[in-house]
Amino acid sequence: MAKSKALVELTDSDLLVELAETKEELFNLRFQNVTGQLDNPTRIKQVKKQIARVLTELRAREIEAAEALEAQEATP
Repeated sequence: MAKSKALVELTDSDLLVELAETKEELFNLRFQNVTGQLDNPTRIKQVKKQIARVLTELRAREIEAAEALEAQEATP
């Protein structure tokens, strides 16, 4: 799993793959928790934070692209 600093270096498609993988891991951890097989319950919190980091980076890129498009349209 990538740290937040390393997320900046990933491409958009890589970020989407990372997001899908971490969401799947969170699902599996929750399933294990319900069935009583989870050894490390703090892992759920770590995975949630990683999902938030990825979503934050994706949103920052989306805002940056929108601002660039807006600036491009504003210049004659």
